[in-house]
Amino acid sequence: MRNRCWLSLILLLSLLAVPERSFAVDSYQRINDIEYATTDQQRLLLDLYLPHDVKNPPLLVWIHGGAWRAGSKANMPLIELVQNGFAVASVEYRLSPVAKFPAQMYDIKAAIRFLRGSAEKYGYNADKIGILGSSAGGHLVALTGVTNGNQQLEGDLGDFTDESSSVQAIVDYFGPTNFMTILPQSTPHGLSVRVPALQLLLGDQPENRPDLARLASPVFHVDEKDPPLLIIHGDQDPQVPINQSHELQGKYKQHGRDVTFKVIHGGAHGGPEFFDKERMQLVEAFLRKHLTP
Repeated sequence: MRNRCWLSLILLLSLLAVPERSFAVDSYQRINDIEYATTDQQRLLLDLYLPHDVKNPPLLVWIHGGAWRAGSKANMPLIELVQNGFAVASVEYRLSPVAKFPAQMYDIKAAIRFLRGSAEKYGYNADKIGILGSSAGGHLVALTGVTNGNQQLEGDLGDFTDESSSVQAIVDYFGPTNFMTILPQSTPHGLSVRVPALQLLLGDQPENRPDLARLASPVFHVDEKDPPLLIIHGDQDPQVPINQSHELQGKYKQHGRDVTFKVIHGGAHGGPEFFDKERMQLVEAFLRKHLTP
């Protein structure tokens, strides 16, 4: 019995201290489980994808979805961009059952600071960074992009607090943008998903935490300094109403900022059509325009 207990403890400790692991694929190298910061709840990790035979590739950051309470950095749909010469960091962040908002923003901004501070070590170009994400990840990347320099959401995690957490291009796949309007806009199915998800993220319903809900809503932060934005949303999305993306597009236009809105007619909440050849070419052209000389 004692031996079994020791074996269980050793296994648990090995899982808690996962080292970096590197895998070589034909067209790229993947380095898993790079620690970018630590918190009281967990170590914060990212996976880095580096294209072969590309010197100083531009850097992208991928933020996964999952209603802020689930999902994994392992689900990274931008391999085609890696094969076309981009470095991609797929970032994990504290999920809402572990920590309430704004912990997720502290984590993502810490990851960007880490990536800037580690550019020479890993060999990518972090002068300009693009950030992409879907669903809850779309919300988080939009919020990251429109809050460059916002000290309320910066946090102090990690060893690179002197680095900038700013990003220079945003690709938002069907992310929520206004927590004060999303529930009235939602279908019954949407409400069944969003009500518990927002309550877990914010600690209460948005109407009961209006200041926090506004802090968490990209539309309330848009100004004349925000980076270029590409939005991709399906007009039949049953979970995040397309009006959420219209609101963010409208705020960008109001402030004279660069925004492109691609509607996928018949598109629901995700699916292969969001990452098909046409959409990937659109995303790659957008990123090359704004991140490369």
